[in-house]
Amino acid sequence: MSKPAQWDKARGEEIVADLTGRLEGAALPILHALQEAFGHVPEEALPLVASSLNLSRAEVHGIMTFYHDFRSTPHGVHVLRICRAEACQAVGGGPLAEAMLERENLRWGETTGDGRLTIEGVYCLGLCACGPAALYDGEPVARLDRQKLDALQARARLE
Repeated sequence: MSKPAQWDKARGEEIVADLTGRLEGAALPILHALQEAFGHVPEEALPLVASSLNLSRAEVHGIMTFYHDFRSTPHGVHVLRICRAEACQAVGGGPLAEAMLERENLRWGETTGDGRLTIEGVYCLGLCACGPAALYDGEPVARLDRQKLDALQARARLE
C-alpha cells in the first residue's frame, strides 16, 4: 500500500469540482476520490463537499459514518479487516479477534503504535463457509486461527 498524501486544499477542491460537475448525486464518488488521494477523508474536506453538493456538514458526516469504508484518519501501512458477521462468530471469530485486539492494546478501527497495521471489523466478506475470515490488504484469508493472525501481524511489521 502506498503512503497517503497530506491534505492539499487545492487538490481537494479540484477533486470535488471535477466530480460535482460530471455526476449527479456525487457524494459517494467524491468521498471515494478524496480517500483515494489522501488515504482518508480529511475533516477539512467536509465543508468543500457540503458546499459543492448543497448539503449540510452534518449530512456529509452522516454519509461518512454510515459507510464503513470511509475513514476520517489515515490507516496504517497495512489493513486487516476481520469479519464480525454471524457465520464467522459462530466458528470462533469473535474471541479470536478480541484476543488479537487485546494483545495489540487496540479497539476496532485503530492502528498499531508503529503505524504498520490497522485492524477493522467488517460485516460479511462472503467467505461464510470458510470462516472465520478476513482481508489483509484486500487479500482474502480463510479459516483464521491464532497462528494465521500472528503471521499476519508479523508480516505487517516486516513489509
